[in-house]
Amino acid sequence: MAVYGAAAEPRVRRLGRLYALLRGCDEGVLFFPLATLLMTDAGLSTAELTTLLMIWGGVAFALEVPSGAWADTFSRRRLLACGAVLRGVGFAVWFLWPTYPGFAIGFVLWGVRSAISSGTKEALLYDELRAIGAQARYTALAGRAATVAMLSMLAASALAAPAYAVGGYGLVAAASVLACLGSAAAALALPERPRAGEVHEHAGLRAYLHTLRSGVAEVRADRRVWHVVLIAAAVPSLSALDEYGPLLVRDLGVATAGVPLVIAAMIAAMAIGSALAERWRATPAAVGATIAAAGVCLAVGALAGGLWGLVPLAICFGLLQLTRVLTEAALQGAMSGRTRATVLSVAGFGAELGALAVYGGFGVGSLWLGIGPLAALCAVPMLVVGLLAARWLPVPGPAVAEPA
Repeated sequence: MAVYGAAAEPRVRRLGRLYALLRGCDEGVLFFPLATLLMTDAGLSTAELTTLLMIWGGVAFALEVPSGAWADTFSRRRLLACGAVLRGVGFAVWFLWPTYPGFAIGFVLWGVRSAISSGTKEALLYDELRAIGAQARYTALAGRAATVAMLSMLAASALAAPAYAVGGYGLVAAASVLACLGSAAAALALPERPRAGEVHEHAGLRAYLHTLRSGVAEVRADRRVWHVVLIAAAVPSLSALDEYGPLLVRDLGVATAGVPLVIAAMIAAMAIGSALAERWRATPAAVGATIAAAGVCLAVGALAGGLWGLVPLAICFGLLQLTRVLTEAALQGAMSGRTRATVLSVAGFGAELGALAVYGGFGVGSLWLGIGPLAALCAVPMLVVGLLAARWLPVPGPAVAEPA
């Protein structure tokens, strides 16, 4: 492995800028806040919209782990570019053929893109840094890129309404497709060293199956990796409660017209959480305490019964985003790296299972409880995950010294 020094710093910075551009284009899609409105304006019922969301999630769920093996067998940057183009095609189909079959095609393409990008971009960044001995910079670069992604999402949400007012769904679709093409261009511009020797005795389908088995076997056989995978999957699955954020915000007394502004503030809190990742103590105890603190803030905010509860809720979402970056970085350091994207996809698979459990819990619990008490109950698994993180996360190794 190369020794990281001052001569490699320009390469690290360029890699960080391209990765941040990729993440920013991924999240800077004007269709995000308007997609459901397009579908309902096209005549779809709530039930039909629900089935489309199930198609989207089902495709991503089914391909999550297999796609990780693709990324460990084939070119990661080409997979990322392909996924971005597929999603762009899906957005174009939505506008050109606004019917249930057209929307279904778009969601299928988006589901494929979600699966092949999950774990792939993180694995590419880490392995490129590792190749020059700069893997200690991973948390900083990943955190900054996540901040750019949050700010890009915030900007897209703010621009969606005026863009629609000026050019309708046509302008929104065109801007969304351009964002996807920007993501594809950023992906192709990323450096990617050949991963020679990892599957050299295999080829084609045999290489893919070998990589898939090896990645899953590493998670199953290495108890240390298995524990970190569980934590790295649990944190984003708990973040799935942000889907109920608007309902919770309105329950605390915010008028419907003011809900988007509050949600924008919470996205800003998440951006701050990402930005703090490189400076936060990453010891197991500190990460575990941060996750537990997010749970406490959630319970306090959800049960506040007034507008002041919005402050602890924003802090909760910011802390969850912070620990999401930290736990994913811990998983990167814990695994062997031979099948990095596959192991990350196993964690992504677990996160999706956990998110489904959160949605199911809210659906069943809503028969007896309001949105506030239901959200507060999510603090319990957060406290449990915090305790497990303090026990199971690996102690960070010595950092590679950065150039003066």
